[in-house]
Amino acid sequence: MEAKVFLGLLACCCLTFVSAELEGYKIYDVTPSNVFEQQVLEHLDNIEDYDFFHRPRTLNVSSRVMIAPKDQDDFESILNKFSLEFNIVNEDVSKSIHLERSQNMLFRSMTRGISFSSFQRFNQINAYLDELAAKYPDRVKVNNVGKSYEGRQIKTITISNGDKKANKNVIWVDGGIHAREWIAPAAALYVINQLVENYADNKDLLAKYDWVVLPVVNPDGYEYTHTKSRMWRKTRKPSSGSCAGTDANRNFDFHWGEVGASSSSCSDTFRGPSAFSEPETKVVRDQLLKLKGRAKFYLTIHSYGNYLLYPWGWTSSLPSNVNQIDEVAKAGANAIKSATGTKYTVGSSTNVLYAAAGGSDDWALGVAGIPISITMELPAGGSGFDPSPKQIQPFVSETWIGIKAMAKKVISKF
Repeated sequence: MEAKVFLGLLACCCLTFVSAELEGYKIYDVTPSNVFEQQVLEHLDNIEDYDFFHRPRTLNVSSRVMIAPKDQDDFESILNKFSLEFNIVNEDVSKSIHLERSQNMLFRSMTRGISFSSFQRFNQINAYLDELAAKYPDRVKVNNVGKSYEGRQIKTITISNGDKKANKNVIWVDGGIHAREWIAPAAALYVINQLVENYADNKDLLAKYDWVVLPVVNPDGYEYTHTKSRMWRKTRKPSSGSCAGTDANRNFDFHWGEVGASSSSCSDTFRGPSAFSEPETKVVRDQLLKLKGRAKFYLTIHSYGNYLLYPWGWTSSLPSNVNQIDEVAKAGANAIKSATGTKYTVGSSTNVLYAAAGGSDDWALGVAGIPISITMELPAGGSGFDPSPKQIQPFVSETWIGIKAMAKKVISKF
């Protein structure tokens, strides 16, 4: 396509998406240099209107936060008062959203079927799973495992080598628990793509194990980010409070609500009115319990921050088999660093990031009994959750390097 035509189409798309969504919102990086400044950030993180994308526990590492226009003067005043170093990484989030949506619309229109040059909508993802099941019936099975609150069909894809052996061990992968983390479903799709359509290069991963992948745990939220509110994080089921949605990764029934989860329905980390209040988290629960004893590796893909995290999220204490989990996580981090130079931090959620109870990885280990349970936080793109289309393929292929290395380590151990 000629450059002038491309730019013309892009401009038309941009006009389509002009709206007031997050107009004037700014994204800040704030870097604490001592323990007191870190405590100031922890206090700010508890303010409901401040949307912290990323708040590591390490000094001299930036936290990233999105602030509404009405709060920006007060926010900057607090930072200046306590001499916290900060810089503005995005002056107007709405402009970034308009550009991202227009680019995705354009690149989707230029490709047929699934691709990793744009972010796919939920119906396209489900259609791809069904296409694979029809094309590779001996190795692929798609199951309808439940419906979201708004009635969307949630599907898993089971991938095997076609040997029909019963009760093989299982590796489980899911993505899209948090709606705005678009790169997570893309990475889960790439796992599917490599295991099914690049089978010859990856058949060793399927000799002793089947893989079960749920690409989008939270389809209602995911679609809402495509059509209404790009930075939406939660599910869409109304609660008894004044705001809709629950943080699905605070909704699992293992030390539910004890720490790092809000009781306010308007908070991005709202734990829900009760554990497993959301149909989407019930789907994950039910499927993992069906695989109890067979599932040896639970991997949930998120963004962002370059982390390979493992339990516990509810306490700084470590699980009894921490050495096994740490070995698997480090295998993934080392493989990625060796291949691309990208560095991942490895450790327990509470000790390297923050405490948060009710997460799927804690529940997978503590209740479902899956011995290796890891959350993979992918690198940031754009302002954090908005990689450009040209970043998708490098991100997902790099992620696959780490997942493949971790899977091989699990297969060798169980």
